[in-house]
Amino acid sequence: MEDMDLEKTGSNAFIEQNKKCDYELSWRDSLKQTLAACIAHSLVIQVGINMSFSAVLLPQLRETDSNINIDLSQASWIASIVTAALPFGSLTIGPLMDRFGRKKMCLLTTLPFLISWTLHNFATNVWYIYIARIVAGFGAGLSTVAIVYVSEISHPKYRPMLLTFNSVFVTLGILITCLLGFRLHWRLMVKIFFGMVCITMASLFFIPESPYWLIVFRNDITESRKSMRWIYTDNKVFEEQVQRVLRSPRSQTEPKNETSRLLQLKENLKLYKGPTVWKPMIILLVTFLFQQLSAAYVVIFYAVDIFRKIGGSFKHIGLIDAFVALILLGTIRFVMSIVLSMISKKIGRRILMFVSAVGMVVSSFSVGLHMNFSSSSNASSPMEFSNRTFTEQLPNVSDNTGTIAVILVLTYICFSSFGWLVIPWTLIGELLPVKVRGTLGGVMVSVAYLLMFFMVKIAPFLMEAVSLGSIFIGLSVINVFGIIFLYFFLPETLGKTFEDIAKYFE
Repeated sequence: MEDMDLEKTGSNAFIEQNKKCDYELSWRDSLKQTLAACIAHSLVIQVGINMSFSAVLLPQLRETDSNINIDLSQASWIASIVTAALPFGSLTIGPLMDRFGRKKMCLLTTLPFLISWTLHNFATNVWYIYIARIVAGFGAGLSTVAIVYVSEISHPKYRPMLLTFNSVFVTLGILITCLLGFRLHWRLMVKIFFGMVCITMASLFFIPESPYWLIVFRNDITESRKSMRWIYTDNKVFEEQVQRVLRSPRSQTEPKNETSRLLQLKENLKLYKGPTVWKPMIILLVTFLFQQLSAAYVVIFYAVDIFRKIGGSFKHIGLIDAFVALILLGTIRFVMSIVLSMISKKIGRRILMFVSAVGMVVSSFSVGLHMNFSSSSNASSPMEFSNRTFTEQLPNVSDNTGTIAVILVLTYICFSSFGWLVIPWTLIGELLPVKVRGTLGGVMVSVAYLLMFFMVKIAPFLMEAVSLGSIFIGLSVINVFGIIFLYFFLPETLGKTFEDIAKYFE
């Protein structure tokens, strides 16, 4: 990793270049790339929907008048199988997007979602739902292409903001599912989701192909300029961005014999051994490890059970039920994602991640300390995962004690949504070089979701063996190590071009 002196050496050049870009690029010039980013990110609305759909689906399937009856084991598979299937899609999409293009693969990603909702709609037994959820998970993995596409059509000034839209649209999908789940039957919701995918598919036809892909993988200057012209209407900005794209390293033509194929393989291996690839790859792997070890996703998955365990004055006004708890957390994530996208154009990644990590340390330690030392708290008893309704008597926790703990848990989710739950995904589109972004991006997403699957699976057993307060204190220690890692290894990417970031790792 480069030291601080090297970073300072190039800082003046970065500042001068970005001043010029800021002066030339007006908000009007950013409208088309913002529109294209929103259309591409609309794919991940389906990811949020599929993450939260089981919360609506399972209670309705358990009803006595349901024509599909499920037991506890089947319910757990319906909930988790999406996450298990997702890595297969993210690993598949990398080579495909490099070969056929970012836009075509965005269109392809809509097909699994359409198939999934069709299977849901005509489901007559649980096996239909299993297959539908597997297909949906595969499609969610394919949606990695949206991050890559947005990173390559975005101006350096707007790229941080547009990449954070990914989290905004995921949380929007969660909110839509929870809101519709209040009143609608799951089969009617399936039809609505099918229509949403159709709208996304139709919209994707109107956005341009990635100019970087056209240059790097097709060496097609004419089509690349056409894409850039669609994105930028101002001539000065257009020419500046065209020259920047033309400086990208380009792939060699297709080898015609075995010798040339071997040479190309050696070149590819040499590329992966370069510091511009392996350094950001390691940074991303460790960042995703700390993201999942922070258990922010676990808190979201088991929010209702955690709130039931904590108790508090919320129980007396009937607010803690499955749907409201999900909406509450989904709203926090959605609002914080919007705030993050608005300020990320001005505030660097490092600062945002530090604020997020420090807030998580303080809030997790506070909730752990509070639960362990509250005189009337039963937080050290085993976590109960039963089929009791949320209106039944909760553990003997004083109103004030439980309310404070609930607020601190929500604060933990708030701070995690401000950085750790969002920025690592966007770094895939910034740190990795264009030539390996498709393939390695899929690998990074697969690793992240495998870690998530592991954490979500072991969480109930861990919460039965260890008190909830001790778990949160342990999370604060993990987050401290995350801060140390951020300080020494995470580079700043705000306003830097892909060439600038590559030079930093060189």
